[in-house]
Amino acid sequence: MSLATDPDMEQREQNVERFLELIRQSRKGKFKLYIGMIAGVGKTYRMLKEVRGLLRKGIDVKIGFIETHGREDTERQLEGLPVIPRRKVFYKGKELEEMDLQAILNIHPDIVVVDELAHTNVPGSKHDKRWQDVVEILEAGINVISGVNIQHIDSLSAEIEELTGIVVQERIPDHLLGIADEILNIDLPADELITRLKEGKIYKEGKVEIALKNFFQPEKILQLRELALKEVAGQVERKIETEVFSAKRRSEKFLACITTNQKTARKIIRKTSRMANYYTSSWIVLYVQTSGEAFDRIRLSDQRYLLNNLKLATELGAEVIKVKSNNVASAIFSTAVEKQISTILVGVPSYTLKKFLFNQNTLRKLLKKLAGTKIDLIIVS
Repeated sequence: MSLATDPDMEQREQNVERFLELIRQSRKGKFKLYIGMIAGVGKTYRMLKEVRGLLRKGIDVKIGFIETHGREDTERQLEGLPVIPRRKVFYKGKELEEMDLQAILNIHPDIVVVDELAHTNVPGSKHDKRWQDVVEILEAGINVISGVNIQHIDSLSAEIEELTGIVVQERIPDHLLGIADEILNIDLPADELITRLKEGKIYKEGKVEIALKNFFQPEKILQLRELALKEVAGQVERKIETEVFSAKRRSEKFLACITTNQKTARKIIRKTSRMANYYTSSWIVLYVQTSGEAFDRIRLSDQRYLLNNLKLATELGAEVIKVKSNNVASAIFSTAVEKQISTILVGVPSYTLKKFLFNQNTLRKLLKKLAGTKIDLIIVS
C-alpha cells in the first residue's frame, strides 16, 4: 500500500507505475482506493488525472461511474475520456441512472474507475451497494480505481457521529479496505477547503450554507483529517506487518458475543470488525438465545434490532452463529474452543438489575472457564 497526500507529476507517475506492476503480478483484479477526509478534497479529480496517465501508456481503462457534482475542474478532466454509459432505471415514477455493472463485466477493460463507493443502488439492482459491485468486478479479474470519504467507513460511524453530530447513512465495511492493494490519502488544508466551498467549487450555491453548518467547520475538518491520516497510515502498517512479519505474528480469530441490546451489540460488532481488519483475520458473531429470549417472548422491536445487527455483521464480513442455550457462558466457551478463537468480546453487564445480576453471573462463569486457556477476553463499554 502507499500513503500519499498531494504528489507532484513525478510522484503521480511513480504511483501509476506501481499500480501497473501490481496488475502484472496477478490475474485477480487489483484494487486502488483513494481516501479523503471530506467531499471536495479532489479524489475524483485525482482519479481522472490518473486515467489520462494510464491512457497515455496504452492501457485499456474505462470510466465505470464518475460523479462530478457539477464541479467545473472535474468536468473538464472527464472530457474526452472513455465512459461506459450508465443504465437507466425507473423507480417510483422517476428515471434514475446507475452504474452498468453487466456492461463493465462484458467489456472487461484492464482497469475501470468507480466513484462514490459507499453509494446505495436503486432497489432491484443486482447488489444493494456499489462496493458489492466492485467486489464482483475484482473477482472477474478487472482492476478497479475507486474513492471514498473517511466518514463512510462503517466502524468509524459512531466516532464520526460523536465528533460531528452527523449520522452518515451510506457506509462501506472495513474489510473492503483490507482487500485494497493500494491506498492513498488525498489531503487539503481546512482553510483552502472552506474557501473552495464558498467559491462554489464543491457544491452549488444552494448547498453551501448547509455544508458550512455541517461537516465544513474548521474543527470538524481537522478531526476528520486526523481520522483519515490515521486510517490510511494504519492500513499501510497492517499491510507491511502482514507481508513482512506474518510468520512472527500470533494467529488471531475474534468472537463477538451479542444480545438483543441494540446499541451494545452494534458497538461490539464494529469493535470486533475493526480489530479483525487490523489483524487481517476472520471473526464470528455469536448470539446465544436463552428460553427467556425466544421470539414468542420478546418484543418485536428487539427481534428487529437483533436481525438488523446480524445483517450488519454479515455485511462487515463476519460469520454469524446462533445457539439456543440457557447456559450462556458454556455456549460461548464451547463455541470459542470449537472455532479456535483467540479473543472474545462481550458487552458490560446490562442495565436493569435483573439483567445486571444475570450478566454478571454469566461473566464470572465465563472468566472461570477461560482461566488456564490462551483466550483473551475484552469487555466493550
